Amino acid sequence: MKLSDNLHKLLPFGYLFLVVLGILKESIFYYQIGINILKYSSLMDILISPIATLTSNLIVFVAVIIFAIILYAYPAFLAKRLDKKWAQKLSGLKNAETLSEEKVANHFTSFFAVLFACGLFSFFIGIGFGQGKRLAAKINSNSLKYNHILNYSTGDSETIYLIDVNSVYYFYIAKGSRTIKISPAASIKNMELTINEKLK
Repeated sequence: MKLSDNLHKLLPFGYLFLVVLGILKESIFYYQIGINILKYSSLMDILISPIATLTSNLIVFVAVIIFAIILYAYPAFLAKRLDKKWAQKLSGLKNAETLSEEKVANHFTSFFAVLFACGLFSFFIGIGFGQGKRLAAKINSNSLKYNHILNYSTGDSETIYLIDVNSVYYFYIAKGSRTIKISPAASIKNMELTINEKLK
C-alpha cells in the first residue's frame, strides 16, 4: 500500500489547514476577552501560530504525535485485513478485492486525512475555547497570578499577568487593574519572570 507516498501530496494542504486552524484557535481565544487578534497580528504570527500552539506544551505535543501515529497505524492495520468483512466495514471500503492497489491506497490516504483533520480541528477549537473561557473567568474573579515584571524603554516598570506575546505586541493585565493592555514590542525594554517558590 502506498499510503505514505500519497500523504506527501497532502502536506502542502495539510500545512494550509493547520494555518487556518491556528487562526481559528487564536480568534476564538482572544474573542472571549474582547480582542480581534487579526488586527494585531503580522503575517509571520499567522503562519507560525499552529506550530506555536503545538509546541507550547510538551504534553500537548507528545499527545498530538501519538495521536498521529495511531491514526496512521489504524488504516495500515485495516489495509492488511481487507479480506475480512469487519475490516471492509470499518474502513468503508466494499469489494476491495476488485480494486487496484492504487485505488485502495488512495482510499486509505483519504481515510487517514479525514480522521486526522477532524482530530486536529477538535483539538485546536477546544484549546482556543477552553483557554479563553478560563482566562475570562480569572479576569472577572480577579484571581490572576502576576508573575512578570515589564520594564519599559522609558524606565518605568509594571508587575503584570502576561496573556501572550507576538512579533508586534505584548498583551497583558497590570496588577491592580482588570483592563487588558496592548503595548507595542518596541516600547518594551525587557521582561522579568518571577521565580515560583516551589522551583527554588
